[in-house]
Amino acid sequence: MDNAANKQDKHDAGRPGVLSLSIKERSALYAAYMPFLRNGGIFVPTARDYNLGDEVFLLLTLLDDPQKVAVQGKVAWITPPGANNNRNQGVGIEFATGDAGKQARDRIETLLGGALNSTRPTHTM
Repeated sequence: MDNAANKQDKHDAGRPGVLSLSIKERSALYAAYMPFLRNGGIFVPTARDYNLGDEVFLLLTLLDDPQKVAVQGKVAWITPPGANNNRNQGVGIEFATGDAGKQARDRIETLLGGALNSTRPTHTM
């Protein structure tokens, strides 16, 4: 049954997939954030199959904020299963251009503050 649900979620007649991500710690947010993407983005661990350019709808829960951040985006990064350096399998979602994408980027960058200048490794770079 799980496989059938995953196949159905993947591409329902062009509908974007829906991903949900809850990040509880600032260090985890730092590791997932992708500031090098033009509109900003975030890495989402998932075993679902996606292709570059696939559109997705993302619901983010950031730290202690009860308000979810809802943003559309597209797959801009794929880490396949068994990637080198034991990286987590998943996809990097670039936030869509527009108010929701800008708000998501601004919210994450505000939460991270000075940590953005860190040289610690992340899920992607």
